[in-house]
Order: sequence, then structure tokens, then C-alpha cells
Amino acid sequence: MPNKADSNAFRQVGIENGSRSVDVHPPPGYRERPSEVPGAVVWTRDFALDAATAVLPDGCMDLLWIDGVLRVAGPDTRAYRPTVGPAVRISGLRFYPGTAPALLGVPAHELRDTRAELADVLTPADARHATDLIARAENPMRGLESVAHWLAAGTDPADPMLAHIVTHLRAGASVAATADLLDLGPRRLHRISLTAFGYGPKTLARILRMQRALALARAGTPLAETAARTGYADQAHLSRDIRDFAGTPISRLLEP
Repeated sequence: MPNKADSNAFRQVGIENGSRSVDVHPPPGYRERPSEVPGAVVWTRDFALDAATAVLPDGCMDLLWIDGVLRVAGPDTRAYRPTVGPAVRISGLRFYPGTAPALLGVPAHELRDTRAELADVLTPADARHATDLIARAENPMRGLESVAHWLAAGTDPADPMLAHIVTHLRAGASVAATADLLDLGPRRLHRISLTAFGYGPKTLARILRMQRALALARAGTPLAETAARTGYADQAHLSRDIRDFAGTPISRLLEP
């Protein structure tokens, strides 16, 4: 792997720095900021203040620094409840949907619902170099950004079409309409989605819709109106869909 930063691999995806709009309901001890890696955010979570809040599916993948070990959080299809070990604080870099597999050289579906060590994804030498970049940085968040830039310098960029898929599905377009708008057949769209997002476009659309609905509900929009504005048949449909992903009622997710 080269050891110089090159953000062109990110810019060609067609996204801008800080453009991630997936809603995150921050638990106590959680902080994030826009990353210098376009489309990404870097974050920390202090488990001394909160160790119970689940991580909901959001269409993204993360690079994690936990107890001196780099890990990759694959795309989730269900709520992930962290198991707290010696780590008090975890740092992460959350990539824009579809961009991480190009950097890692691994199809997203192979990492679905996993938290794999980076040493199991990259070569041992590359994993050691990535760890060295973290050690030399002023803090883990900066180190994770250095790792992402280093990976980008040695890989081809993600296909710009991926950002368009996310944009259309996030806006509420159907899978069929998205395939037509991008001049893709349904089967090709499904194959592309599995590789880039870890699951098919229908699942990705449901996850993005869930995040839109939670953002509205947390802003005070009544649930019936939230359901109507985000394409659910009714409030009961909204509640069932969110419970399928979160494993808990929406009322619990909206508690302060």
C-alpha cells in the first residue's frame, strides 16, 4: 500500500465532505464530527457513560479502534448491541454508504453483521502499517482518517453510481424506479448493491427509510404523519418495520 494521502479516490464518488445525512440518535458519551474524508464522520463513544444503547442499521460501514485493535464494522441488518470489554472509549470512522468496500477490497456482503479485525481483511503487513498510523497520530480519530487516506491512495475509487443509488432510495424512490433512472436492470442493481452495501436494494431502501422516519419522529413529528411522509402504509407498518430492525418498539427508541 502507498503511504501518502490522496482524497481523489473519495471525490470521484460524487459526494462532499460532511454530506452524510443518516440520522444518529446520540447516546450519552457519543460525539461525532464531519471527517476530512469526504462523506464520512469520525466519532467516539464513552462506554463509561453509556453501554446499553444499540447501534441501528444505517447502510454504512465503520473503521473502529478498540483496545489497540483495528476492526471493521460491516453493514448491519439488525441492531448491534456492543459487548463492552476492557475498552472504555471506542473511536470510529463511519464511511458514506457504498464507499468502504472499494477501500478494503472486500465485498460488503462478506462483512455483513460482523465486527472483523482489520488483520483478517488486509494483509498482515498492511494491517500493521495501519496500526502504526494510528499510533503516530495525535489521537485515534485523526489516525483513522490517516488510515482511510492511505487506503484510498492505493485503491480505485468507488463507482459514482453508488452515490446515486443511495440518493434515489433515500429520497423514497422505489427499487424499480431507481433501476430505471440509472439505466440498470433489477438483477444488476441487486448484484451491485450486494457488493457495495452488503444487501439488496430493497433492504437498503428499508434501512434508509427507517432512518428518515426516526429523524422526523425525534424532531417531534407525530408518528402517523411520520409514516405518511416516509412512505409507510400507516403507523402500524412503521412500527413493525422499525421493530424488525431495532428489536425494540419505536417508543423505546424515542425515549430521551
